[in-house]
Amino acid sequence: MPHRLRSWSLAALALSSLSLPAAAIEGPPGPFGEQLTIDERGITLKFPDDAATLRIGGRLQLDFGTGRVQQRGFGTVFDTPIAVRRSWIESYLTLGKELELAFQYDFAEPNRPINDAVVAYKGFKDVIVALGNMKEPFSLDQLISDNNTLFTERSLADAFAPARNFGFAVGTHGDRWTAVTSVFGGNINNAGIGGQGVASTTRVTYAPYLSEDKYDVLHFGIAGSYRSLPNDGSALTLSSRSEAFLFARQFVNTGSIRDASSIGRVGLEAAWQTGPFRLQAEYIMTEIGRFGGAPSLSFQGGYIQAGLLLNSKGRRYSIAPNYATEYAVFSGVQVEEAQRVSRGGTGVFELGLRYSAIDLEDRTIRGGIEHDFTAGVNWYPDRNIRFVFDYVRSHTSPSPANLNFNRRTIDADVFIGRAQLYW
Repeated sequence: MPHRLRSWSLAALALSSLSLPAAAIEGPPGPFGEQLTIDERGITLKFPDDAATLRIGGRLQLDFGTGRVQQRGFGTVFDTPIAVRRSWIESYLTLGKELELAFQYDFAEPNRPINDAVVAYKGFKDVIVALGNMKEPFSLDQLISDNNTLFTERSLADAFAPARNFGFAVGTHGDRWTAVTSVFGGNINNAGIGGQGVASTTRVTYAPYLSEDKYDVLHFGIAGSYRSLPNDGSALTLSSRSEAFLFARQFVNTGSIRDASSIGRVGLEAAWQTGPFRLQAEYIMTEIGRFGGAPSLSFQGGYIQAGLLLNSKGRRYSIAPNYATEYAVFSGVQVEEAQRVSRGGTGVFELGLRYSAIDLEDRTIRGGIEHDFTAGVNWYPDRNIRFVFDYVRSHTSPSPANLNFNRRTIDADVFIGRAQLYW
């Protein structure tokens, strides 16, 4: 059986057979007083006096959909109409109140299966010191967990976010502000994490208004990142596909930039949430330095999106993470006991709208320009379960490599769905 179909079968079985307990299931105390619990957070083993806590969780995301490109000659839109987007096992070990260890592995990702692999020290007041493979502190959209994103995929501008690499980060926070600074090499999944240059990345946020329950907030943030690249002839490529994982082909792509000496990024972010309504936007400017005195290249992208929960109080604003760099982000949707379908309720419904754009053209680089409009509906029938349904309309002036159908623009329509289980 093909890998994708086998993974789909396992995911479908897990989703269809899920039965959440009405309350936590607790085993008898062990020989050292340890307590084993199975609940909505996964499997937890806790030792007395908070000496140690081990939690094992995971996530399954199954994507399905269909797409249509209006221009003839473009080729295959989707390789397959259904595929596993993520299939994670996650483990978190807390030792006392000072040390956190996290490890995440994605069975659906053959090239970069290891996600977070972090050791974090929290012995200083309101400070987290982290070492390992983790997200660089850049972009609100990127730092929000993919369990909690408003749509199936992040915006086109996410092509500029550095995402996960191996490095060292120090973060701190107050009641309304956060600051994280870091140094990173390459990704732990790639041979030689030091062979991809060195990056320095910093993010600072401030919430001039934050309600006591943290459901109403006005958020501003700025982030900067500079990575020096080795002069070894390796290529730098920036690209983005339309906002659906199943797309077989990218619309915009710079191609190989072989004389890139550095990549600098500046990101601006803002969000306003009042109860169930949230408005969020980001703009990212990226500049590529080049060897041999060649002029630099500038690219840009951004998005604005709005989300509305129809029958829930909203997403809680989280100032500090349990570990690593995910400061000042929005957490997931809470399904109250009476709203759970398994308890006779109808679940929670959420609407979303987004406009995003990316520009990968400058000087001799003709990577293309894309504009996407996305409208989505999310349904949370029970705790730990989500169904996402998105419509994406793309209009692109593509890179020359994609002009084999003799048209200067691409218009595409995509309907993409996701069945998601997380614990």
